Amino acid sequence: MALWSKWFKPKVKAEMQEPVDINDRRLLEILGVELGELNLKGKNALKEATVFACIRILADAVGKLPVKIYQDKNGKQAASDHYLTPLLKTRLNPWMSSRDFFKAMEVQRNTHGNAYAWLDIETRGKNAGRVKGIYPLDSPRVEIWIDDISLLPGKGKMWYVFTDNRGQQYKIKPDEMLHFKGLTFDGIVGMTPLEKLKDIVENAGAASKFLNNSFKTGMQTKGIIHYVGDLSPAAENTFREKFEQMSSGLKNANRVSLLPIGYQYQPLSLKLTDAQFLENTELTIRQIAAAFGVKMHQLNELSRATHTNVEHQQREFYIDTLMDILTGYEQELTYKLFTQRELDEGYYIKFNVNAILRADPKTRYEGYRIAIQSGFLTPNEVRALEELEPKEGGDRLLINGNMMPIEMAGEAYKKNNQRGGEDSGETEEVLEF
Repeated sequence: MALWSKWFKPKVKAEMQEPVDINDRRLLEILGVELGELNLKGKNALKEATVFACIRILADAVGKLPVKIYQDKNGKQAASDHYLTPLLKTRLNPWMSSRDFFKAMEVQRNTHGNAYAWLDIETRGKNAGRVKGIYPLDSPRVEIWIDDISLLPGKGKMWYVFTDNRGQQYKIKPDEMLHFKGLTFDGIVGMTPLEKLKDIVENAGAASKFLNNSFKTGMQTKGIIHYVGDLSPAAENTFREKFEQMSSGLKNANRVSLLPIGYQYQPLSLKLTDAQFLENTELTIRQIAAAFGVKMHQLNELSRATHTNVEHQQREFYIDTLMDILTGYEQELTYKLFTQRELDEGYYIKFNVNAILRADPKTRYEGYRIAIQSGFLTPNEVRALEELEPKEGGDRLLINGNMMPIEMAGEAYKKNNQRGGEDSGETEEVLEF
């Protein structure tokens, strides 16, 4: 057994082919689109419009959220004085902002199933162990190696191996590498939805290519040339080339074509609606969107959209899709960026999702009123949610004076009832706490 074994992405097994029907992607081959010409793997998958839109939506959603450091010490507290705060808030390295970094990570995570970033950690001096910068790595250049025979100390020890564009390899320890995964079978290597959407993405790309070619040729339908007699192969090729030049292209659209005596042209009428292109296209878009967890209204498919259900779907997008993605980022960042001492002190990283969940002003203000009156939030905490400056006296919790502990319910009534016999005209006394 070799010393090292690699963890590769799971490969898609070949599936049994079903008979071709009018909805099968092989119909496109009949229409003149060679599927072998399509390369929609890895970055090339972004050439397909729906795939690009889905990944852009996810990357934008992650990139626009602020990243903050908190400390769970007798309650949640913002740790704005932590040395990592400026790094996460502004620039994670000299070349990219925090927004650009997380967008790049999300694009790679969805395209390749894994996103990697190297941690530049200070090794000397009083700041030893601190993170100086975070640098994204090209996912296809990173491999995961595991000592599965325990030859070296540390059973199951793992390394990341990065190969630069000159062929030089670098071995990186797990605590020096951020690894954000997609859906995973083993918890070690992630996979992209594109691995399971191969046929669907190719279908979408082929359909787009067919439509593009159709427009370029003036939407001319293929047909059959009837000729009474024999033609040599050279003559057939010459006639085919001349006829295609005469009948193809936008400049020849709707023009009359002339044929020599003895030739008869019979068009093969195949309408896009007859081939159910519209239905297939919509189904393909829905399948790709579902795989990425993107809602149809986010792809500008608004045929069934209303103001109410769009708002509801946006909240579902956060709960069903984005929350899991953010949790993965938060857990990896918290574990890798903080020392064990800082973890013991309760430090953790959290994305601020208020911008996504923010409702209309009327709904927000009503919620704030209830939170303040119930003693759940202080006025200044509410002002902070609206990015307003704090006000003097706004740090005190307020509560309605008519409220009392449940075990004291009825005490005021009993007290007043005892005094009622002496003076029935006396006003009801309110018990104060």
